[in-house]
Amino acid sequence: MTVRLRLLAAASIALALAATAAYAAKEDYAFEPLPAELRTGKGVELAVRIIHKPSGKPVEGVVLFRTRIDGSPHDMASMMASHTPLPSKEPGVYKFRADFGMTGNWAFKLMAKVPGEKDTVEGTVIFKVK
Repeated sequence: MTVRLRLLAAASIALALAATAAYAAKEDYAFEPLPAELRTGKGVELAVRIIHKPSGKPVEGVVLFRTRIDGSPHDMASMMASHTPLPSKEPGVYKFRADFGMTGNWAFKLMAKVPGEKDTVEGTVIFKVK
């Protein structure tokens, strides 16, 4: 095999591995509701824990952006709940305060930049509001 063919083969393998690693990395994270059941009203506190699935450990230092709470589990995505971030001292837990005007299942959709990951990680957490 010529040097050129070897380099081409090595580059192809590196590209395939990089693409696989980038795709797999997004799937390595889970978003968990804390608690899963909430009450209706203004100023309801909720939290999301982000877990690195392979290690089972909470992920610290995540930058959350484009967060949205909506009624999409009931085909009512246009119904949104306002929310604001709150400080949290628990590792891997990201807190918020939201206003829920009605009962039902609410989807909390998050986009996150995880330290060490090239791609944005997305997740959806379902909260049951009573």
